[in-house]
Formats: sequence, structure tokens, C-alpha cells
Amino acid sequence: MFEELTNKLEVVLKKIRGQGKITEKNVEESLREVRRVLFDADVNYKVAGKFIEQVKIKSLGQNVLNSITPGQLIIKIINDELINLMGSKKTDINFSTEIPSSILIVGLQGSGKTTFCAKLAKHLKSKGRNPAIAACDIYRPAAVEQLKILGNEINIPVFSIDSENDPLKIARRSIEFCRQNTKDTLIFDTAGRLAIDEVMMNEVTKIKDAVKPAETMFVVDSMTGQDAVNTAKKFYEKLSYESVVLTKLDGDTRGGAALSIRAVVDIPIKFVSIGEKLDAIEPFYPDRMASRILGKGDIVSFVEKAQKEYDTDEAQKLEEKIRKNKFDFNDFLSQINQIKKMGSISNILGMIPGVSSALKGREVDDKIFVKIEAIILSMTNRERENPHIINGMRRRRIANGSGTTIQDVNKLLKQFQEMQKMMKSFNKNKMFNMMKKFDFQKNFPGQFKTN
Repeated sequence: MFEELTNKLEVVLKKIRGQGKITEKNVEESLREVRRVLFDADVNYKVAGKFIEQVKIKSLGQNVLNSITPGQLIIKIINDELINLMGSKKTDINFSTEIPSSILIVGLQGSGKTTFCAKLAKHLKSKGRNPAIAACDIYRPAAVEQLKILGNEINIPVFSIDSENDPLKIARRSIEFCRQNTKDTLIFDTAGRLAIDEVMMNEVTKIKDAVKPAETMFVVDSMTGQDAVNTAKKFYEKLSYESVVLTKLDGDTRGGAALSIRAVVDIPIKFVSIGEKLDAIEPFYPDRMASRILGKGDIVSFVEKAQKEYDTDEAQKLEEKIRKNKFDFNDFLSQINQIKKMGSISNILGMIPGVSSALKGREVDDKIFVKIEAIILSMTNRERENPHIINGMRRRRIANGSGTTIQDVNKLLKQFQEMQKMMKSFNKNKMFNMMKKFDFQKNFPGQFKTN
């Protein structure tokens, strides 16, 4: 996420940190580079200009000029202005006292509306609400069927009417369905087009007038950059909405939409979609996003994800096995599955302070666990519990069964031995020193690809 923007900003900020004395001249030079980085990131030119001006004014204040660490203060100013640019604080979704409370999802075709409807429904369900989804996109081939498949996957009902060509009737009937089935939240998936047109806008407006949603969400593909911002503006002029959802943020290396859209339409970003899985959705926190953009990670979101996905009972069992030096490949496989639930490896590592800069110039392969899982699953249960018995003949069989090479099997066994050594050192209260000596690149070769 935002790798290109983060890496370029990091180069500029490193120069700013190195400034022993701040003058108007070197502030001008530094901010000129920041402006160029923002333009490269496809940030709206007016937004970029205003941002630079605000940073400049505050950077030339006496508190900065007289500070013994002026470079650090300027970086803090940039961080604070990034937060302001993206909305200052998290904004919660609106709910009405009506049953059901309606949420209207709008946007162009291909922006990820349908998948987001399912993601939002799952998210709201995890927060204690009882949602349903109305399939009002009757134009896109298989849209209704896609929504039904997604709804079935998360055990949330999808209301549709076969052979009905009037989305307004579907919308009205879906409200009756929710009242009859005690559903307190109804999410409307509406039709999109490849471009904004009067027919689409008139149809969505009629649905909005009929269902009176507590919240209308505009879903936009963040990878389209300035086009996303322009589309958001046009949509708002035709159909005022309460919030923005940025999808495909995991594939957005530039960040132009995230940095521009709030300032242009003055509407809060409430959710971001960061992957294909139905739990790959996050509430939007401007401060956390600014931290990621500046390469400082997002440890709060990381901990929240870990707490959400980690099984407490499993953790206690694992702790006991580590204490008794009985950590085996079954436990290793279980930990891999826990990590995978948290989302893409790139996104997880990007949340950890210092890791994004350490990985600069390297691409993290989200499929790094596939080969490992295949090798472990090709072992017998006895081999998983007692890796020391895996001799040459067993290694050959495991390699054949997993579609890998003997070298791959040997590499994994060596990595596992190193991990077991770390577990033992943990019991001797020497974990910290061991971690400092542990060469990740050496012990996990091939996990990262140099660009």
C-alpha cells in the first residue's frame, strides 16, 4: 500500500532530518521535493499546493526555527497536515432508528461495490448487527448470483426477485423482507455504469428517495487516482452522499485518491478495502494512514487484527508447548493459518514500524506460505511431531508429495530448527538477544525478491 509514495517521501524526509539548521531556503527546497512527490503520486494539484503552503507556514514558525531538532519538528508538521488532509479523525457509520436502517452503496461499475456490500455486511455482523443485502443491480451479468454466493459464504441473506426488471420494486420489497425476518440493517447493492450517465443517476436517486437511507456510501477504485477524485466530485453533485469507500487500496502504490478525495469533496472516508477476502475491510483512521504513508507503520491496527483473529485457547496451548520445548510442525501450520487470517503479508508487514523501510526495494510474495504448507501437509503426523526422524528417504517422499524439491524440504527443516532454537532461548529469557543476532534474510532465503 502506497509503496511508491512512502519510498519517495522517505528519501525527502531523510534529508530534512539531516538539516542541522532550518532556514527559509532549505525549507523551500525540501517542500519543493515533497510537492514533486505528491504530484508523482497523482495528488490533486490544488490539494498538493494547499498542503505545501500549510506545512511551509508552520515550518517557518519560531518554535521550529529555534528548536534543537527542527528537522524532526518539520516531519511532525507534515504528519499532522497529512492527518488533517485526510479528515483529522475516524468517522463512524450512520444508523437510523428505523427498522431496518438502510445503507445505499453507489459507484461506477468495476469499483468493487458488490464485494464491498458483502464485506460491509460481515463487518457489521461482527459488531453485533443483523444485516441483509438487497440485490438491486439487475443489469450486470451475474451480479445477483455473485452477491448470493458471497452472502452464502458469510451466512447473510441476499434478497432478490427473479425476472424482476424494476430495481425500485426490489428495494421496497427488501425492506418488507427485513421487517418480517428481524433484520436491523439493509445494504443496497445498486447498478453502476462504465461512466456517469443520466439513466444511472436517475435510477439511484429514485431508490434513495424510496428507501431514505441513513447512509449513502460512494465506492471508488483508489487505483484510478485523479479519475477517482473527479468521479467522486461528479457523483456528489448529482447524488449527495455521506461517506467514501476506497477499494483496492492494497494495489495502490501511489496514494493520490486517498490524499485528495476528502479535500476535494469534503466528505469523510469511512472504509478502505485492502484485499479480495471478505474480511479485508478496515475503518479509515486518518492518523494511522498518515503513519503508514510516512513509513512509520500502524502498530495499533496490527494489534487489533491480531486480537481479532487469534484464538486465546490455541495461544495458551501453544505457550505451554513452547515452555515444554514441544513446538512441532502441527503448531507451525496452525500459526501460518492464524497469520493468513490477518490479511496479505505485505499489508501486515507494512503495519509494523520500521519494516516497510527495511523492505524497501523488495517485493513481498503473498504466496510464500503455499510451498511451506504443501511440504508440511505431505509429512506424516509422526514426522510433523518428530522432525528429527525425517531422513533422506523421507525427504525425497515429502518433496515428491508436495511438488517441491529436496532442497526446498531441507531449507524448511533448517528454518524450523532455527525456530526451535529461538523457542528454547525464549524459555531461558534470552529471546531479545537472540532476536538481535537472528539474520532473517539468511534464515529465510527466497522469501523476498529484489526489484
